[in-house]
Amino acid sequence: MNNIHRIGIMTSGGDCPGLNAVIRAVAKAALGSHHLEVMGIEDGFLGLIQNRMRMLDNESVSNILTLGGTILGTNNKVSPRNYAVKINDRIENRDVTDRCLEHIAHNHLDALVVIGGDGSMAIASDFIRLGINCIGVPKTIDNDLYGTDVTFGFATAVSVATDALDRVHTTAASHHRVMIVEVMGRNSGWIALHSGIASGSDVILIPEIPFDVKIICDYVTYRARHGKRFSIICVSEGAIPVGGKQVVDRVDPTSPDPIRLGGIGQVLAEQVEGATGIETRTVKLGHVQRGGSPVPADRVLATEFGYKAIEILCAGERSRLVVMKGRTVTHIPLEEAEGKQRLVPVDHPLILAGRNVGTCFGD
Repeated sequence: MNNIHRIGIMTSGGDCPGLNAVIRAVAKAALGSHHLEVMGIEDGFLGLIQNRMRMLDNESVSNILTLGGTILGTNNKVSPRNYAVKINDRIENRDVTDRCLEHIAHNHLDALVVIGGDGSMAIASDFIRLGINCIGVPKTIDNDLYGTDVTFGFATAVSVATDALDRVHTTAASHHRVMIVEVMGRNSGWIALHSGIASGSDVILIPEIPFDVKIICDYVTYRARHGKRFSIICVSEGAIPVGGKQVVDRVDPTSPDPIRLGGIGQVLAEQVEGATGIETRTVKLGHVQRGGSPVPADRVLATEFGYKAIEILCAGERSRLVVMKGRTVTHIPLEEAEGKQRLVPVDHPLILAGRNVGTCFGD
């Protein structure tokens, strides 16, 4: 078992459905089959910096499979290499990685299980280079973590988005409107693509395919003239017009990733209504996609991922990322995912299928 006696587990980055299912699988497999001690690190890397940890037992991880969120808490604004500290009434950013290493040693942690997305895996890679054994579990509703075919949380987000698109469909048809639903997806359009296809959206706009507003307006007008007096548009928050830029909602200077996208739906609604004369409304789903109980597919995937993390750790593996390849749960070097994103290929079979059933992608 490579001298593994006690592990730390954390959930880092944005929350998503299925985090508790992974915590449960990791802890139960570690405690039961391998007789390891498990410490829960609170609020992601912030808990590692501040030395906030607690022992987990079977009772503390029971009955959490179906719960949304995370019992350990999370944080998406903290990086040990760039941590805001108060010095003489001034806030300065300092590298507190050494503090984290001290807390890992003080709590006798032989390895870390890091549940997170690309940002979390980048931080985990820093610790790997310092000699800490980190096993990554891929989490993100955006499904954009490099190296795995799917991440847990994605299926639930698609289910939520599809339900919203189905519901606005009836309103659009009743009032003869264009309805725009803005879903999450900063640089990758997996949620928009899957929920758009699943709901039969007429237009799907993703960051990987820059869109032409005129093409969209012509498409909506054509539908109206041929008996389809309403249209449904599903747009990723990171969708980009040809020759334009992403719409920024706000900038958060306290975050390592300060740009917060949002508002493309409203911008597009004003353009479509102005050009076509058809009443156009927009709905921004936002964090609704992150919340609630995970769908069965995410519960199953999270359990598989959590179990696999413990199995490879106890087999003596180091610095690995649990991934799904095809229908097989396996693992790759964690550092392979650092600084990369899994984007939607413009020739993806689902895009080709959409085009062939008449879906407009704005190009």
